[in-house]
Amino acid sequence: MSIEQPPAPTRPRLSRRVREVPPSGIRRFFDVLATMPDVISLGIGEPDFTTPPQIVEEGVRSLRSGRTHYTSNHGTLELRRALSKMLERLYGVSYDPEREICITVGASEAVGAAMTALIDPGDEVVLHEPSYVAYIPAITFNGGVPVLISTVAADSFALDPAELEAAITPRTRAIFLGYPCNPTGAVLPPVTLRAIAEIAERHDLVVVSDEIYDRLVYGDHRHEAFSALPGMKERTVLMGGFSKAYAMTGWRIGYVCAPPDLLEGIVKVHQYQIMSAPTTAQDAAVVAIQGAEQDVLRMVAEYDRRRRMLVAGLNRIGLPTFEPRGAFYAFPSIIATGLTSEQFSERLLYEGKVAMVPGSAFGPSGEGHVRASYATAFEDIEEALVRIERFVATL
Repeated sequence: MSIEQPPAPTRPRLSRRVREVPPSGIRRFFDVLATMPDVISLGIGEPDFTTPPQIVEEGVRSLRSGRTHYTSNHGTLELRRALSKMLERLYGVSYDPEREICITVGASEAVGAAMTALIDPGDEVVLHEPSYVAYIPAITFNGGVPVLISTVAADSFALDPAELEAAITPRTRAIFLGYPCNPTGAVLPPVTLRAIAEIAERHDLVVVSDEIYDRLVYGDHRHEAFSALPGMKERTVLMGGFSKAYAMTGWRIGYVCAPPDLLEGIVKVHQYQIMSAPTTAQDAAVVAIQGAEQDVLRMVAEYDRRRRMLVAGLNRIGLPTFEPRGAFYAFPSIIATGLTSEQFSERLLYEGKVAMVPGSAFGPSGEGHVRASYATAFEDIEEALVRIERFVATL
């Protein structure tokens, strides 16, 4: 007579790193949104403009001329040269197109590749929050430890250099910056940038700077590339892309610039995971740099018009909103409503037919806020404000 043995414990089929990272707090709302008619979305971080026609035409020309093969792992030399000239013209920082620039599949791939190349398991990366939802997973997927520094509306959501320095330990590998900031719309003033640069030099740290919203700034603010600060080029990984300023989200084209020793490691990750960015998108990006400046300025002017109207409207309704100076997001406080950010967003979606994203999706300090994107039509924002005011009045 045989005795039946209990089944052996089942080992999880996914890694602990992946299991412990929660799903994006943004996507769940868009999954619901897709099933609801008559909803105005202030949630998505994507330009409502279509790609300027001359860029589209270059993409079509590229395809029709047979440009359907891989490029160099680094990207086409033509695009790297154009990008090098653009960064020098805008920010006064010079990159060797052959040794210091790699074209990536959006800035998102640049973030992931940089984290894989730079950090070992147990390394700490100091990061401000609220911040873009992909930063923390990019660190933890590679065994790193995110060390979060809270930012608040009272300080315009700017990273405090004193708090940054206090968070540095012998295990700190890098400082991660994402300014202009998604979700808050915050920018860093020159004095803060220079204080962070001094800290990085004092502690011999790499600075990873995602500047995907560099062209989308308003008022008297002028963006400075972190690598353009004195002594910072040799310790900065600069990332950006074409999605936001040129309305090219679907083209998936970004870049990473770094000193040769760091870029070599990032390219090694890129070549094994990706091979090369899409050839068609690279060809189109050259035309974006060389022939779409007026389109960028036109779109920025329209974002600014929407920004001023949305912020004024939210403040009037009673949802205190600090003035965002970059990107295309406002980050109003909803504390006065007595709801959590998740409750507010869900009820506003179902009862008010307006979609926003809970601030908690972007880090602990995002609680008590929601993210409202003004990358949607002016008239839709006007109507959204009417609906939001009506909804708030019922609370």
